[in-house]
Amino acid sequence: MMDNSSVCSPNATICEGNSCLAPESNYNAILSVVMSTVLTILLAMVMFSMGCNVEIHKFLGHIRRPWGIFVGFLCQFGIMPLTGFILSVAFGILPVQAVVVLIMGCCPGGTASNILAYWVEGDMDLSVSMTTCSTLLALGMMPLCLFIYTKTWVDSGTIVIPYDSIGTSLVALVIPVSIGMYVNHKWPQKAKIILKIGSIAGAILIVLIAVIGGVLYQSAWIIEPKLWIIGTIYPIAGYSLGFILARIAGQPWYRCRTVALETGMQNTQLCSTIVQLSFSPEDLNLVFTFPLIYSIFQIVFAAILLGIYVTYKKYCGKNNAELQEKTDNEVESRSSFQETNKGFQPDEK
Repeated sequence: MMDNSSVCSPNATICEGNSCLAPESNYNAILSVVMSTVLTILLAMVMFSMGCNVEIHKFLGHIRRPWGIFVGFLCQFGIMPLTGFILSVAFGILPVQAVVVLIMGCCPGGTASNILAYWVEGDMDLSVSMTTCSTLLALGMMPLCLFIYTKTWVDSGTIVIPYDSIGTSLVALVIPVSIGMYVNHKWPQKAKIILKIGSIAGAILIVLIAVIGGVLYQSAWIIEPKLWIIGTIYPIAGYSLGFILARIAGQPWYRCRTVALETGMQNTQLCSTIVQLSFSPEDLNLVFTFPLIYSIFQIVFAAILLGIYVTYKKYCGKNNAELQEKTDNEVESRSSFQETNKGFQPDEK
């Protein structure tokens, strides 16, 4: 029998091949609950500050004319599950691992995308409306997508969808953002100050969540290399395909950036909850760390894309970027008068 002592943590209780899983100690369990509560409160505060950048009439405009939301919907529940299916087949991973990759692809957008949309000067009104709608639609689309894609490997009925967690995510998003929108409507100058503070706090929070996740589950980092590769490719594929589809659909550049982030930035906390509710300890050994791997790489690539955008704007195309944004806005404004069915309007560029 193969000796795993050289690759597994000394206190690991389940070892198989190159993967090992150690049970959480009581300390880690308590710390996990405390940090989860604290981070939820902090995230709600950050989303409140993001809401201070959302204008009510523009937000409602996206709801009444949901072409941008529809494009995001196609990316979220069309591109991501299909990409997960293709990656799973291409790498020939185990059935239980393929199912977890697909669960990740079927999850709604994460709230971190709203923070990053602000930093890349995206459409905050569209970003918040997309996150809200994708979380709400996930109540029906997640079971449907999982039924379509996972039946190749398992019975989709064995996958537990935590509707209470989805509901909690929706409430934690809608209420703080709604309050922020009201503050922006009543006290716009104060809202700008709150937004600046919240945007910085949000960036710190994103890094903090990744670090805490790595510390809490450090003994589960040894996992099959194929999942590391998929966890690296998947988010960048989501960002790229989301951007391309939005551009094909005639969206202006700042909305393309928004749709790209909404597509690649998944709700990894929800994925982790589903995985823990749906699989046995033996199966968790093979997949437990994948949501965390995806979470880290989606943040890393988002930070790289942000750096590229900031560098380009500063050194290469500041004036061109400003001119382009104005042109996009003019095209969008003219298109709104030409709409007859609130549908597709091609970009003039």
